[in-house]
Amino acid sequence: MDKITIHNRLKEKCNSIAIGSVYAEIIVKPSESELLNMLDSCCNDFASNHRVEDISQLKPIADSRKAYRLLGKDPARYRLSSEALLRRVVKDKGIYKINNIVDINNLLSISSYYSICAFDYSKLFPPINFTIGTKEDIYYGIGRGLLNIENLPVFEDQSGKFGSPTSDSERVKITNETTSILMNIISFGGSSDLDFQVSKLVKLLQQFADAKNTTQAIIT
Repeated sequence: MDKITIHNRLKEKCNSIAIGSVYAEIIVKPSESELLNMLDSCCNDFASNHRVEDISQLKPIADSRKAYRLLGKDPARYRLSSEALLRRVVKDKGIYKINNIVDINNLLSISSYYSICAFDYSKLFPPINFTIGTKEDIYYGIGRGLLNIENLPVFEDQSGKFGSPTSDSERVKITNETTSILMNIISFGGSSDLDFQVSKLVKLLQQFADAKNTTQAIIT
């Protein structure tokens, strides 16, 4: 797994930023019933115990919203993917069930409250840097169309910007042909919980995506 570097500009603004990163060779396939049942149960549990107005107060989301404001981005307009997902769950709008990797991503995001960026590794051009978008930067977000990523925390490789805690880009999205992935749990509140979440992610990938040759790292 190529090391991800967090740019000093981003660290200076958000000094508690950390990434739990997992590389794995996987098989993309429809989710089996056990994974779908786990996802449905997680959604039901969250919806039963939270209101919409509670979501912004959950620590990983509150930390992330604070970071967005420090960067000069409105977190209500450019919602974190985790916050948007949890709002759908509480409002009983349902969540998209596309394949096992997307479902694993959503399951962990709903249970941990972290935004998780998932990329098709074969579409990346390392080195990879986590930095701040500029006014010249745009990309097509998955399901969002053209996304203004100025002042957003964004991943960048030699081919340009490609992912953020708000939305990943169409360029690196996971498809049925994907055979290797890089998944990144984004924390703006430190790394103390990331070892647990990374271990949980690896186990889910091994159980439901036949993951092999996994590597993991906590990046600060």
